[in-house]
Amino acid sequence: MKQITKRDGKSASIIPELEKLRDDMRALVIVPVLKKTGRQTQEPVATSTRSDDSRLQETIGLALAIDLEVVHGMIVPVAQPKPGTLLGTGKIEEIGHLLSEHDAGLVIVDHPLTPVQQRNLEKEWNCKVIDRTGLILEIFGRRASTKEGTLQVDLAHLNYQKGRLVRSWTHLERQRGGAGFMGGPGETQIEADRRLLQDKIVKLEKELEQVRRTRQLHRAKRKKVPHPIVALVGYTNAGKSTLFNRITGAGVLAEDMLFATLDPTLRRMKLPHGRMVMLSDTVGFISDLPTHLVAAFRATLEEVLEADLILHVRDLSDPDNQVQAQDVLRILTDLGIDEKARSERLIEVWNKIDLLDTETREGLVQKAENTENSAAVSAVTGEGVAELLDEIGKRLSGVMTECTVVLSAEKLQLLPWVYEHAIVDGRDDLEDGSVSLDLRLAPSEAEELERRLGNGPKAAPQDW
Repeated sequence: MKQITKRDGKSASIIPELEKLRDDMRALVIVPVLKKTGRQTQEPVATSTRSDDSRLQETIGLALAIDLEVVHGMIVPVAQPKPGTLLGTGKIEEIGHLLSEHDAGLVIVDHPLTPVQQRNLEKEWNCKVIDRTGLILEIFGRRASTKEGTLQVDLAHLNYQKGRLVRSWTHLERQRGGAGFMGGPGETQIEADRRLLQDKIVKLEKELEQVRRTRQLHRAKRKKVPHPIVALVGYTNAGKSTLFNRITGAGVLAEDMLFATLDPTLRRMKLPHGRMVMLSDTVGFISDLPTHLVAAFRATLEEVLEADLILHVRDLSDPDNQVQAQDVLRILTDLGIDEKARSERLIEVWNKIDLLDTETREGLVQKAENTENSAAVSAVTGEGVAELLDEIGKRLSGVMTECTVVLSAEKLQLLPWVYEHAIVDGRDDLEDGSVSLDLRLAPSEAEELERRLGNGPKAAPQDW
């Protein structure tokens, strides 16, 4: 315990709780590595397929994404997880010394912590402790900018917090219940907190249900003016938003950080051959994404389910890109997009080839040309983007029809609509003032054109 000297020369002790609080923006990052034991009866430990160093770098990146100062990062082997603290006594003491040395007030543990483990570690280190789920929720809370995004983050956070309530506030219990003096114990503080949290959760779920219905209405309106939907998905920081900006010219935030953008964005764009499509930029995925977080963002992720084409953007400059791709595919499967659906609707976009050496980049471009449903691009320099757009056009053309339409002089006001919703392969201006058009368009758009014409296309549509 520290001592101070009074004016009269006598010394007095400082109560530890009144000592200078550590800086909670200075963080220590810990990556526990659980090792299997020789006991056959023990349940298998779920370990990441990533290297330990890459796990550490990713967690540090997550911390930097919310402006924390990471003063130290370390990989901690755990031979036998402790039920109360996860880590052993010696390692807890070592980390405590590091916290004092670096004046850090926050410990980030890249591993799920039980409520009891989190509470005990906070008591041992006298600082704030959060696990991977808590860190991701904190980032999402910072990034949410729309009402829908805020609701989704709040719901996920409350569901997470509900399991974190432990008996730390027993002094706030209502000691007696009922009207009489002899009544039994009343409602405890933890029970009151749980009830309040549950009430908030129910309220948020109702609001999100309204959001879901609103999104359905928006989709119904889009189907009346049918444009194919192309959704961008991928691991966080794979370059989705940069590619989105490159293709559409939108000003979506795109920075070299994890979860730079959170709220989904839709933009209308025209493909090289003239067809209009809707491009959707979604939240990035990450390994060990909390289940209740996926559930909270289901309204947003439904845009992916409704997409006619999915662009899986991968960061080929990252050594762990293969494992990241598996994490993305796993989440797509959980959403209901199985392997068969992916083969029909998914294009792999091998991004960031500008960060590769010349030989590797040329080999990758050649491989993409010879691999079905793949494209090698650089969203920063624009290399390969034109080829990607051509591939998108070809894939969407698989559901298009071919027809020839003659617009009489009285119907020429339909020309702007035709050029916006169809690919015009040929045009012939006839002597009587009418126009003959060779078109390719989606079946739903062909039906809409037939309705607008009244008598339909002159030649019956045929599969293209």
